[in-house]
Amino acid sequence: MIHSNHLAETVAKFHRGSPTVQEYLAELQMRAETVEPEVKSLLPEPNRWSRLVSAAEESEAQQTRTSTHKPLFGVPVGVKDIIHANGFETKAGSSLPPAQLTGAEATVVRQLKDAGALVLGKTVTTEFAYSEPGPTRNPHNTDHTPGGSSSGSAAAVATGICPLALGTQTIGSIIRPASFCGVVGFKPSYGRVSADGVIPLSRSVDHVGFFTQDVEGANIAAGVLCKDWQTIPDGTERPTLGVPTGPYLQQASTEGLEHFRAQCRRLENAGYEITEVPVLTDIETLNEYHERLVAADAALAHHEWYQEYSESYAERTAELIEEGYSVPACEIAVGRTSRVETRHNLTEVMDDSDVDIWIAPAACGPAPEGIDSTGDPVMNLPWTHAGLPTLGLPTGDTIGELPMGVQCITRYNTGEHLLNWGHDLAQALQSPPSSRDDSRIK
Repeated sequence: MIHSNHLAETVAKFHRGSPTVQEYLAELQMRAETVEPEVKSLLPEPNRWSRLVSAAEESEAQQTRTSTHKPLFGVPVGVKDIIHANGFETKAGSSLPPAQLTGAEATVVRQLKDAGALVLGKTVTTEFAYSEPGPTRNPHNTDHTPGGSSSGSAAAVATGICPLALGTQTIGSIIRPASFCGVVGFKPSYGRVSADGVIPLSRSVDHVGFFTQDVEGANIAAGVLCKDWQTIPDGTERPTLGVPTGPYLQQASTEGLEHFRAQCRRLENAGYEITEVPVLTDIETLNEYHERLVAADAALAHHEWYQEYSESYAERTAELIEEGYSVPACEIAVGRTSRVETRHNLTEVMDDSDVDIWIAPAACGPAPEGIDSTGDPVMNLPWTHAGLPTLGLPTGDTIGELPMGVQCITRYNTGEHLLNWGHDLAQALQSPPSSRDDSRIK
């Protein structure tokens, strides 16, 4: 059920005029009719394809009148169903009345439309982007989770139903499903993409990002969505990679660490310098700070809805909100201060160790069996807590035929460099692994 659909290639084809957007949409419709009954990445829409064809015709007519070429002309985009888009209900994976969840169209949706993109439709999310799963299944093996909370967006990109889909991340909701589904996930620095028009889970740490199958495509999307995005010239010096050894890394499973060691060997064989740096030694405390901050923010964001519709919330989401009511103001302040301190501390360590990019497993292991859980986001938590730009990259091998990725993290507000480096990193991670044993990484 995995089909190639690279954003950069699609943009280039539309620029050449072959295929036409209508021909491309017809191909996607046939693909969706084959895979969607099993994967369930999209919210149902009876007239989706006729609507898209009409929108494409209107977009083409406008382009002809203005003689301008927009960067995402004709590109169908999946929109995670906590993000408001005109003409679509926002259900947020919940049982609350959709009329209660209405709001102005999100800035990110408007930016995509202004760049020529078409809204494919809403993609499945866990309830309010927390942990209660929706119906989406992993397209590599439908007996396994696609990850969450951006489940549908990751799966839709993996199946090739669309070349670009929006997601959000409060702990690991972009990078983890990207890993489980074998696609590229990009979470820019905190605040670099507008969260206006997005139903919040935690305003302190919610990030808006996206999925593609290619780093080059991610760069195109980032140029549309990220504030003050700059073009980095090719030929920049190869980065030094840092492995954050210690208790943080040990949170990964045994098979997850073995896979990660193989990826490090790949990168070393490709000529990358990798240095091991003890860091995040206080990871248990950091995890607690983040989780309590998210709970408190969720209670604040959902207070009015929860007072009226508490019985409509799933048990796990209700437990989060109830916990949030118990978090004192002083603890919230500590959590927010910790975010800035962690960012500064990680940056200082990078400077002192001459590290350009942290690399780590994108998840504890491969996608767990079943869809009652979306997997553990703990490997993503400190980078989200610090608000650092993070790029999830697929690798050239699997664990039990399930993909698992590597995440790359760099300094705050330097996502341009991360994506510039990311193209070569992605190619290296697809190269054959070395048979040489390396037990240095603990």
